[in-house]
Amino acid sequence: MATLTVWRFASWDAANQAIATLEVLAKQDVLKIHDAASVSWQPEARRPKTRQVRNLTGAGAIGGMFWGMLFGLIFLMPLAGAALGAASGAVAGSLVDVGIDDEFIKAVRDEITPGTSALFLLTSDVAREQVKATFDATGLQKPQLMQSNLSAEQEQALREMFAE
Repeated sequence: MATLTVWRFASWDAANQAIATLEVLAKQDVLKIHDAASVSWQPEARRPKTRQVRNLTGAGAIGGMFWGMLFGLIFLMPLAGAALGAASGAVAGSLVDVGIDDEFIKAVRDEITPGTSALFLLTSDVAREQVKATFDATGLQKPQLMQSNLSAEQEQALREMFAE
């Protein structure tokens, strides 16, 4: 079973700094990273910068389309209004089918604000307490963990939905 986790950091650049820590943890088999993306939101910026973290992802990566859709729903839809309503409704419905519901989207939207950053990870086999302890030990402002568990069927549906 895969888990979609979001590690929120109180600094706009901390998520990008944490990527090196994740690389080490993955090499130590503390977690298996299927796909990853980061969000950095500088305090003065209107919108956050997002990017897929290619150096962490392996052959099972879902791809940029998934992250683009997810980040669009989280960060752009509140600004886009009714013009994109029908299309976004279909996408949101598809994401609900794979275990990413409106409550998860809203919680992430409420927590990732100007001046913060986040790592979005699709992982399995995670020693969560070890990951958290390692993040805490790096001196990065203690990250907040948000997550949404995906069943094996939901993970497969997600991969099929965004197959390239």
